[in-house]
Amino acid sequence: MKASDSKWSRSASSPNGAETGLAEARYAASLPDGRVRCTLCPHACRLKEGEAGFCGVRLNRHAKITLPFYGAASALALDPIEKKPLYHYFPGRQVYSVGFLGCPLRCPFCQNYRISQSTTAATQRISPAELVRQAAGAGGVGIAYTYNEPVIHFEFVMDSAELAHKAGLQNVLVTSGQINEEPAKEMFDAMHAVNIDLKSFDARFYRNELAGSLTAVKRSIEIAVQRCHVEITTLVIPGKTDSAAEIESIARFLASLNAEIPYHLSAYYPAYRSVTRATEPATIHRLADVARKHLHYVYSGNIADGNSTRCRRCGALLVSRSRTGARAAGLRNGNCAACGHPSPIITA
Repeated sequence: MKASDSKWSRSASSPNGAETGLAEARYAASLPDGRVRCTLCPHACRLKEGEAGFCGVRLNRHAKITLPFYGAASALALDPIEKKPLYHYFPGRQVYSVGFLGCPLRCPFCQNYRISQSTTAATQRISPAELVRQAAGAGGVGIAYTYNEPVIHFEFVMDSAELAHKAGLQNVLVTSGQINEEPAKEMFDAMHAVNIDLKSFDARFYRNELAGSLTAVKRSIEIAVQRCHVEITTLVIPGKTDSAAEIESIARFLASLNAEIPYHLSAYYPAYRSVTRATEPATIHRLADVARKHLHYVYSGNIADGNSTRCRRCGALLVSRSRTGARAAGLRNGNCAACGHPSPIITA
């Protein structure tokens, strides 16, 4: 994969066009030919002076990989935690969400392409301390690093996560899992919960259509499940990722790690450069039944039903979910209120 294309090879300027102090990246290696290799993600971009990486936000300036977009937030909002989606983590609560710019993938169906596939969208500068202060005042459970791909803003996320932890806030990551093993271990150690997009189980689909690595995201999931609460999402795209065989392969892989990993099957809707027809709800329900052969908790994502959680022992409703919110009325002290069986839902 080449380090940059015409859209992403930019000068080191802030989103507002002014030169910045340019914080330095932590995962990088100098090369004998004067270039610098980024070692954060599988692209392993080899950057010449003034060249940005494939993600668009990590840049070689004076033989160092610098961060001209450190703290450049494209979005700040208080969201329901179910929106991430996290269904087994503080149901019914909200989380203060921050997004950035850029992405290591080129998904043609990206819902957030205006910020993920650009470094020119409007942003506001925020420090880790200010982000934590705002999150603490918002009344949610903590901070979610989300909307684009937060991994490529590793340094800012890690600086913020450390302060958030000290302030008693939860750290939540929504990611495509395109990160190398060493920084993945460090990042997932700093998180309380993550949702990882496993977009396909086909390495060619990842490589040819997304410019990504299936191996990387699988390894990220393996690392994350040893360190924090993990939920997985697959976007079901007609003709691309909607085969029963593929969903069953994903479910088997997840079950080999932990059969209680919550698995979300989300319906695709046309966006960005993709005009494929929207996913039928019946397809989501059919594939959810396939995944349930191997996993205990499979959810029908962003369609109207199939999103409640029931006790595996007695079948009582633990958490009900709808478009207007979630209610954990069936839980008592982390257990099923009806039969006392331990619940998979994290509430404290």
